[in-house]
Amino acid sequence: MSSDMYNPERDSKAKTGRTSGYPASTEDMFERIVARENVHRAWRQVRRNHGAPGVDGMTCEEFPTYARTHWQQIRQDLLDGKYRPSAVRRVEIPKPNGSGMRKLGIPTVIDRVIQQAIAQVLNPIFDPEFSESSFGFRPKRSAHDAVREVREYISAGYSTAIEVDLAKYFDTVNHDVLMVRVARRISDKRLLKLIGLYLRAGVEIGGRVESIREGVPQGGPLSPLLANILLDDLDKELERRGHRFARYADDFIILVKSPRAGERVKRSISDFLERKLKLKINPEKSKAGKASQAKFLGFCFPGNTIRWTSDALADFKHRIRKLTARSWSVSMADRIAKLNEYIRGWMGYFSISQYWTPIEPLDQWIRRRLRMCLWKQWRFVRTKVRELKKLGGDAKAIVRLAFKNRGPWWCSDTREVQFVLHNNYFHKQLGLLSMRALWVQVHYPS
Repeated sequence: MSSDMYNPERDSKAKTGRTSGYPASTEDMFERIVARENVHRAWRQVRRNHGAPGVDGMTCEEFPTYARTHWQQIRQDLLDGKYRPSAVRRVEIPKPNGSGMRKLGIPTVIDRVIQQAIAQVLNPIFDPEFSESSFGFRPKRSAHDAVREVREYISAGYSTAIEVDLAKYFDTVNHDVLMVRVARRISDKRLLKLIGLYLRAGVEIGGRVESIREGVPQGGPLSPLLANILLDDLDKELERRGHRFARYADDFIILVKSPRAGERVKRSISDFLERKLKLKINPEKSKAGKASQAKFLGFCFPGNTIRWTSDALADFKHRIRKLTARSWSVSMADRIAKLNEYIRGWMGYFSISQYWTPIEPLDQWIRRRLRMCLWKQWRFVRTKVRELKKLGGDAKAIVRLAFKNRGPWWCSDTREVQFVLHNNYFHKQLGLLSMRALWVQVHYPS
């Protein structure tokens, strides 16, 4: 982003200290938000995240040119309280296992930059006060840290887990309840007004803008911080009661030592969330039960170990089937590139699982599906014979197989095809990632 978009004025009085229990000193907070260094850092983060265009259709690549001409006026409008955020663009993405759709709100690039600039100034004020058991969207904390903490509590004898499901949390946040909690630490009325405008900016659906009366649209840089600010009251209540728990955004689990205590805590915490924070509980998905059977962030904890859940595995297989569908007309190089991208990301998250047994069969299953794709792709008998002979296959055996009235899936598991399209062919020649190798790197690093 060109430096031409900024006013060279710099703020030498930046304050990020905390004064627990009282609003932070916000005398110059808005000036810090729109200061050159802060906005430039915000733009770098937005550019790094890339993201889709908002309602104005502007891409990240187009933004610098726009900013050179318009930023000074936008900055002045922000300082004067005249700036009005654009509506967010509604996008729906499928939830894991086809269990519905998740609603995302994509702000315009300029609103993403402004939100990121706000978050960079507010995070040092709010984050130090957050609970040590809160892990979501915080520096030097991760979902893996939350999962490991849960396992430690289970190992220490906390054998009952309370899972409370917040129904459509990001869509049902009460704006008034949230803003009261933001105002506990922020006294700058200009900033409070701007955050309120972002909450009520509306959403564009089918070319028509609809107003928003509740909720924090997922997709904006400010949303994770606002989500943590509201649920910090839950964290503080659990700490006050002396409970062991871990929370990642709106997913949390509480550990106690007996089933009786579990039922009592489930009822009281559900009441607290509904009465104090005005949030909605999904009673069908909220329960208290054995910690060894609990699910948290895609993991479960049988025998005090960490394993991925059956739902996570089912979602993985569903995605692999799509990437190895016979009807998907792409080259094998492109198919493997997409597979590697997904496998690398999935294993990057789930490789902390201590359950080794299913990994080798998954590698075998993926290779078999790729053999099926090649067999289908070659289509004609002469093509199959030619391609397999190139790779060193026995001509007579290949001809016999090619003339059999069998489908690609059956043929992919035959000795003739496996001999030619062997493991090294996929992993070393075509570059397919091995789940086994990725798992070993995590658990047995050299």
